[in-house]
Amino acid sequence: MGRVLKLVHSASRTRRGRPATTREAEQAVHAVRSAGWYSPGRTNCLEESAAATLLLNMTGKKVVWRHGIAPDPIRLHAWVETVDGDAVAESASIGLFTPIFSITGVHHGVR
Repeated sequence: MGRVLKLVHSASRTRRGRPATTREAEQAVHAVRSAGWYSPGRTNCLEESAAATLLLNMTGKKVVWRHGIAPDPIRLHAWVETVDGDAVAESASIGLFTPIFSITGVHHGVR
């Protein structure tokens, strides 16, 4: 997980751009999920959310990458949010997760 975090953080810091719209972010998440079906390895929320964040950053669009936890039973989940705080392509159960780590694509007032 450390390498994924470092990659997402580095990409989010170095690329300037504007906030992604909800539609742009949804398209990126769905594209990554579709590509995951052809991956010979594991493709779950961590890989999908990181890949979608990187895809959007590479095209000059900013989102927030989140990693959170839900209790009883304890579950971890990673997801993408718009800069406005809307979870992208997630079910209503995302509200059960408390973010414990976030990487934002907006730094020093750059949007």
